[in-house]
Amino acid sequence: MVKARTMEFVRDRGTFFWNLLFPFLLVFGFSFAFSGNPEGIFTVGTLGQPPENYTFLETEGIDRIDYDERDERLDSAVERLRRHQIDMLLDFDNQTYYVNREAQGSQLLLELFSGFQSSSPHPPLNSATVSGEPIRYVDWLVPGVIGMNMMFSCLFGVGFVLVRYRKNGVLKRMKATPVSALNFVSAQAASRLMIVIITSIAVFAGTNIFLNFMMNGSYFNLLLITTLAILCMIALGLVFASRIKSEELAGGLLNLVTFPMLILSGVFFSLENAPAFVGTVAKVFPLTHFIDGARAIMLDGAGLLEILPNILYLGGLTLVFLVLASFLFKWE
Repeated sequence: MVKARTMEFVRDRGTFFWNLLFPFLLVFGFSFAFSGNPEGIFTVGTLGQPPENYTFLETEGIDRIDYDERDERLDSAVERLRRHQIDMLLDFDNQTYYVNREAQGSQLLLELFSGFQSSSPHPPLNSATVSGEPIRYVDWLVPGVIGMNMMFSCLFGVGFVLVRYRKNGVLKRMKATPVSALNFVSAQAASRLMIVIITSIAVFAGTNIFLNFMMNGSYFNLLLITTLAILCMIALGLVFASRIKSEELAGGLLNLVTFPMLILSGVFFSLENAPAFVGTVAKVFPLTHFIDGARAIMLDGAGLLEILPNILYLGGLTLVFLVLASFLFKWE
């Protein structure tokens, strides 16, 4: 059954090459489209409550992120500054401001802030500097593109295909064979797991040859969280495939799930400036936990302990989806 499903996918040349070429096109397209350096907008993070009438934060061209609302600690906020994700950090609790002098536009921002402090009635903040290698957009993007391709491949490659089998009577005929429901569903999942892992590795390795991604963590950890995320997506696809018999309904429901994940999981753009409740909603989606974990490994060199919450969430959600799919599954 595993071989049959795998060969069915491989022999469909259009689908096979699209699953490989589409992520390549996205990665290269976005890497060139956003290879320039943005100008004119500064992102300033804050910790603690600023004094009243702190007009610097209301200056045109400055976008404020309040890390208190996001329960961020000082070290994690400073790390964001070190990675050039923000341009300045104002710590009102410790009366200190941090700046990364290696960042583009840091000198202009310092001049603006110094001018504000010299004319402001508020006590001046002490200065501190950090340094760090900037993250290219393509380094940040790759986990999102791999996750997006993985999501579509798993949900539509399992959920949509099984619904088509049910509609065409394939599952009804399978019911008369010695193949049990567990055998059949496990074979579909195993085939899709193998296909998506190979595809993800090929996309990562192929684009890395030309773009040389930042990779500060372990490849084993990256493969581990990728495998768990694929299993979770496959299990979710099985839930949709368990009873639905209409391809149109299946496509609509799958799109209802995939598009919120595509928008809120931070595939293409960071939710750093989004309201705090948006980040809370995004944490529900398995794609968010894969992307956050993969980026932590690649960009921050996170180990197993740091990504353990993401791993536990993906593993637990996989079990829930598998139990639900097995309970709901019908041949006809």
